[in-house]
Amino acid sequence: MTELVEVINEHSTTYALRIAGLSWQVRLRGVVIVVAGLAALALLMALNTRIGDLPMSLGTVFRATVDAAMPEHFVIMELRLPRALTGALVGAALALSGAIIQSIARNPLASPEILGVTTGASVTVVAGVVLTGTTAGGVSGLLSTLGIPALALLGGLLGATVVYALAWRRGLDGYRLVLVGIGVAAVFTNVKYWLLTVGDVNDTGRAMVWISGSLNGRGWEHVVPVAIALAVLVPLTLLGTRSLDALRFCDDTVTALGVRMNPARALMILAAVLLAAVATASAGPIAFVALASPQIALRLARCARPPLLCSAVVGAVLTAGADLIARTAFSPLELPVGVVTAVLGAPYLIHLIWRAHK
Repeated sequence: MTELVEVINEHSTTYALRIAGLSWQVRLRGVVIVVAGLAALALLMALNTRIGDLPMSLGTVFRATVDAAMPEHFVIMELRLPRALTGALVGAALALSGAIIQSIARNPLASPEILGVTTGASVTVVAGVVLTGTTAGGVSGLLSTLGIPALALLGGLLGATVVYALAWRRGLDGYRLVLVGIGVAAVFTNVKYWLLTVGDVNDTGRAMVWISGSLNGRGWEHVVPVAIALAVLVPLTLLGTRSLDALRFCDDTVTALGVRMNPARALMILAAVLLAAVATASAGPIAFVALASPQIALRLARCARPPLLCSAVVGAVLTAGADLIARTAFSPLELPVGVVTAVLGAPYLIHLIWRAHK
């Protein structure tokens, strides 16, 4: 049985959606943001798809996408659309991961980086490229067996496991998780720089392109893993919104609300880690998307905590927009999308720190 009931709220129009005994609060403002964001995302993806050695008009892009007989169909479907889709899906996954982590840590400066996901992935990829690259007689061993995406996924999960194990003390505290994550990320970062220093210049150049966060050369093999992760984990995280709403309070209040605190935190953190790990494996560690998107969505939706769906849409729009800037700002030179997000995100990070201090 499905029921939609209007809830009186002085700040925004809110509805309670009840399906088979489960209920969610649906804010009209959030729905508008999601719809507008999806429209902006579609436009940005279309603009990204028309850019290339063979320039196309938007009309040609739309027609070639659905008409397999057009000669541009292959270029769109095999070369350009996978890149645009990878950027949108990776941005959505990173932003959703960031929204979950910020809600659990009760800290607007929290992101997957503090869980060791992106730094762990960076270390394993750099190690794989440097230790099995040209100076080792060609790409061989672990790198040729697993590939860079699989190495990144393995490293991201390993890094998150290390942070989680060190932060666990008869339970998981959000403040301790942030502190441990910052320390582990610093160690991983210095290991990464050491590997780049001792490696061959050709190998380190390949590694630097990946750790900068790049969508160049993305194919359907990069789209599918992120799409599957989102299809599975988005519904599960939406089912856990009640736990996230409770976890923003102190531990005693969470317990009084009837929420099993440690299992709830562990499951939501696992979902955030998987989302960030798969996204990083597909496009590299794209900086600041997971940090900024939830806070932008929070201010747009005017919620008590970062809204999940709004954050995912904002993250997709930011990544697609950053990729468009990366491809056009210095044309014909294309920048890695992570460079653009870092340039745009650094001032925003300073702004967040200033607001927190104030």
